[in-house]
Amino acid sequence: MPKLALGARNSHVVALLRMAPLQEVVLALGLLQPEPLLLAPAEAPSRARSRTWIQKGGLERGKSLKPAPELLRPKRTKAQPSTCPRSVAARAKADPKFGELFRFDTPVLMWDQHFSTGTWERLKARHVPYGWQGLSPAAVGSALRLLNTSSNRRLFDRAAFRGGCVRCAVVGNGGILNGSRQGHDIDAHDLVFRLNGAVIKGFEADVGTKTSFYGFTVNTMKNSLIAYEEYGFTQVPQAKDLRYIFIPSDVRDYVMLKSAIEGSPVPEGLDKGDEPQKYFGPEASAKKFKLLHPDFLHYLTTRFLRSEIMNTQYSYLYMPSTGALMLLTALHTCDQVSAYGFITDNYEEFSDHYYEPEKKPLLFYANHDMMLEAELWKRLHQAGIMTLYQR
Repeated sequence: MPKLALGARNSHVVALLRMAPLQEVVLALGLLQPEPLLLAPAEAPSRARSRTWIQKGGLERGKSLKPAPELLRPKRTKAQPSTCPRSVAARAKADPKFGELFRFDTPVLMWDQHFSTGTWERLKARHVPYGWQGLSPAAVGSALRLLNTSSNRRLFDRAAFRGGCVRCAVVGNGGILNGSRQGHDIDAHDLVFRLNGAVIKGFEADVGTKTSFYGFTVNTMKNSLIAYEEYGFTQVPQAKDLRYIFIPSDVRDYVMLKSAIEGSPVPEGLDKGDEPQKYFGPEASAKKFKLLHPDFLHYLTTRFLRSEIMNTQYSYLYMPSTGALMLLTALHTCDQVSAYGFITDNYEEFSDHYYEPEKKPLLFYANHDMMLEAELWKRLHQAGIMTLYQR
């Protein structure tokens, strides 16, 4: 098994594992591992158990979806208005349940002007990825101050698209795409999001070739390069017009972001001495990078993906999957969204990833709630808010 790269925030859990009961050790080990690797895979939930998870989470069947009280009045942000008549926003607002959940004025990205005394005092009370608890003001501030271009403030410039509706495809890595022949349809979108081990060579007919955004945490990016090298994922996507979306799950994401913009080796931490240019190209400037706002991650998790894991002693290790965060980012910025390679009701018929030559079962990671995510995609599709590719 390839060596796992653990985030610094997990080091203090080691002592717990030495004393914990067996079931807690298995759960904790699962929670410690970011996708795509796992020391002790969590038992794949049965369909009956999965439904129980969903009913206890934020998507209880047959009842109104109620947001958390602390998020009823999110901080507003100015956005470019959409003129698309059948946009995600329009459809969501027309839906009695999702209309209560979506808040399109919640800030999606963070940039230099967000690093203020007030923001620091507020976010230092929340653990990463939902805040800055335990992080150094110098590490966070030095990275944010470099996100000072207009392109850092929005995911894309709506004025660059003349068609009226900005159409986005979010491509997960699920085995459902193997043999799907969806490549042409994916590339026909205005913008294409990819994530983690996004293998393209040899699978162009199924997944397309276009990449507008690549989303990741430093941990998932590096683990993907290790785990999926044998399948052809030997380099992070690079292109002149491609943009990178950092998910700030650890201090190392802020440190890597700063070094990437400055074009210098990582000065400290788990990635000390690493050269960001090998991931993002030799000419990566500030305009190529986007950083998801911790408030946005908190909003998404609390409103859309409130898992029962959040009610356990390991709640601070839970976060939605990278794919979920990219898809929800697209749903809050694009006019029309199509999801490919995401978990569906018949996931057992397909391999874990589309590029695996032999079928492998889908692994359920204890720090994610994949069945809760699956239910969300299904309901968004049924509501007409997005299109979920199914077979």
